[in-house]
Amino acid sequence: MLWTQIVEPRPFAGWRLVCFPHAGGSPYFFRDWGGALPWAEVHAVCYPGRAERFGEPCATDLTAMAREIAVELLAPDDDRPLALFGHSMGATVAYEVTRALEAAGRTVRHLFASGARAPQSHVPDSAAAATWDEAAITRTLVELGGTEPELLRNRAFVELVLPYIGADFRMLAAYGGGSARPLACPLTALVGADDPRVTAAQTAAWGEVTRGAFARHTLPGGHFYLEQAPPHEVLATVLGAGASSGLTGRDTSPPARTPGPATACG
Repeated sequence: MLWTQIVEPRPFAGWRLVCFPHAGGSPYFFRDWGGALPWAEVHAVCYPGRAERFGEPCATDLTAMAREIAVELLAPDDDRPLALFGHSMGATVAYEVTRALEAAGRTVRHLFASGARAPQSHVPDSAAAATWDEAAITRTLVELGGTEPELLRNRAFVELVLPYIGADFRMLAAYGGGSARPLACPLTALVGADDPRVTAAQTAAWGEVTRGAFARHTLPGGHFYLEQAPPHEVLATVLGAGASSGLTGRDTSPPARTPGPATACG
């Protein structure tokens, strides 16, 4: 497949879980999830311009890219329940894919939005998109904690990855969530307690984009909390696919903080 890669083939698993990486991310971000989630066949999305698609031009329109991914997800003859998990920019992409799938009559059983502001808070900003130069991207990567500082001092590494990271940041800055019809599927929003870019209030706003059940969970860690502690138990519990920890339908978050200025983040 062009857009997705099966992390670990598991055709008899009860669920199909499609995972969407952050800005600058690749399917390798979810390489350990296949073995950790025996109840699901994990599919990881590969955006153009990186990994096996390194030679392709980067996407510039997030909604158009999401529609292409949705077309691919509609193609397989696979009637297993489908769940989508997206982190940071990947949450926004997963939301748009869910919209496209539902418009085509495909049921999405659950959407997990991790480390991201709700789509209605995104307003297209061409000026902001233009500010994503090398210095701004590097500062943001350091702030978010998703990249080792030593790597950012390696010129060869920077020249390799910054073109597609910058393209993703500019694409997200140009995205506008608008006032779309609410989703039908249940939605769970997750955020790290110490995320520097996404507040609890911005996480709670995901509840406005669905008519289905909504829950949110605040987990220990920063923007990339899932590197050290992937939310596998939350996924299994919400989907009824693993050992219960009593999290389903319960808000485990502290009171919402007042949201700060909206800025694009990965």
